[in-house]
Parts: sequence; C-alpha cells; structure tokens
Amino acid sequence: MLSENLSSLVKEVPKGIVGVYYLMGEGDRIIYIGKSIDIRKRLLQHFQQGTAKALRMQNQVRRIEYENMGNELMALLRESELIKFHKPMFNRALRRSIFLWGLYLEHTAEGYLSLQLKKITTDQRELMAFTAKKEGKEYLFRITDRYQLCQKINGLYPTNGACFQYSLRTCRGACVQEEAVEAYNKRVGSYMEAIRFPETDQAILLKGRKRGERGLVLIEKGVYRGYGFFQGELEDGTDLHALIEPKTEDRDSQRLIRGYLRKQDSAAQ
Repeated sequence: MLSENLSSLVKEVPKGIVGVYYLMGEGDRIIYIGKSIDIRKRLLQHFQQGTAKALRMQNQVRRIEYENMGNELMALLRESELIKFHKPMFNRALRRSIFLWGLYLEHTAEGYLSLQLKKITTDQRELMAFTAKKEGKEYLFRITDRYQLCQKINGLYPTNGACFQYSLRTCRGACVQEEAVEAYNKRVGSYMEAIRFPETDQAILLKGRKRGERGLVLIEKGVYRGYGFFQGELEDGTDLHALIEPKTEDRDSQRLIRGYLRKQDSAAQ
C-alpha cells in the first residue's frame, strides 16, 4: 500500500504522459531516472514493489519531476543521456548501457556466415543490440525464418546433424553442407544490407506532446544529430537544425534508433 506522501506525489502526475521522470531525494538530489509510455502507471509499479532496493528508494523520495516527450523513442534517447550525465544512485546498473546482448557476425569452419547472439563486448561491434536475451532470441528466430537461414548455424538449434527446419524444407541444407556457401552467404548479405544504418539524411517524424505538434529525430549521413518538436507540417526547405536540440551520438543512441527502426520494419511485415 502506498504511503500518503507517495500517493500524493503520484497523483500530481497526469495520466498517460509519455516521457522521462526523476525521483528526487533530500536536497533535490536525483536518485533515479526512468522512462515510460505512461509515467503515472510506472510510478505506481515502482512504489508497490516490496524488494529491499525498492523500499530503500521509496523511503528516500521527496519529490517527482517529469518531462513529457510525446513518444517512446525520444523518451528513450532522453533517459539514456540523463542517466549518463546525472549518474543517479539507483540507476547504477544502467550508467554505462542499457543494452546487454548483441547480434554478431561470425563464420563457421565451412565458411557459412553465422549470426550469433552473445553478451555485448567492447571488442567487436554488434549488428543489433538488445536489452534482454529473450528479445534478441525472438528477433534472431524471425530473421532466420524470413531469410531462410539455418537455425543450427545461427546457434538456435544445437545438434550434430541437420536442424529441425531442414526436415520441413524451410532450411536449404546449409547445416549438412547441402547448400552452397556462396548461395547461403548471399542471403545473409541481403539481411546485412537491410539493417545497415542509413548513411543518408533522415528525419524520423514522431508523435508530439500535444495536438498539432510533431516530434523529430534528425539523422545526417548516418549520424544522430538530435531531436526536437515543431508545429504543423514540415515544408520543403525547412532548416531542420533550427528545430532540434543538438546531441552527440554515442553507441547507445545509435542502438536505440536502430531498435526503433527494427520494430517499425517488423510491424510492416
């Protein structure tokens, strides 16, 4: 059950706000930063948890602030930069990166290109990044099916023989060297081309904070430049830089944008 103080603080946050929120402790020190597509609902979840960490955090909350970002992508970008800047005590696990699993390109002994899901490493650049292993595994299953790749080669079906999909004829036999390496790798190459971060200019248009407003995430030559809001519609010749708050790209910002584009692509299938 919520304390009277926490209940009062939560009620001050409007329902349905998409954005980031700050839990403030003594002396207006930020002790936690989070994001949600419904901040009030997320706060209730925080304050109803009974773990030792949750109770410690609840006891220290004196005030709540929030920023309406209008959409989830901009909320994610804002949360990531804020956590790295403020380093709140209860965000310790997220100070470096929220992405723990990555999809990596490897080669089998026979020369087939293999997509492998592994924990993120600084030694190798991942193709895709995921916050949880389950998310990454589900994505890899979808990609393997879409491009008619082999579950065994992609580490999804451990076996010494043919993969199960081979018996269904949805795998073309790379697992038992029946498919030519060049033919198999060509399909992996098609996947690689499809996920390549666009090196062109791109304006990602999103929902705004209020009626008639739009959110904007700007990509220039494949580099994340920042985000902002504007009223109405974009016209030819609009200076997009004047609409955004400039940001510096890092690995997490690119991962977040890649993840957004990946989900948009999946929804369109």
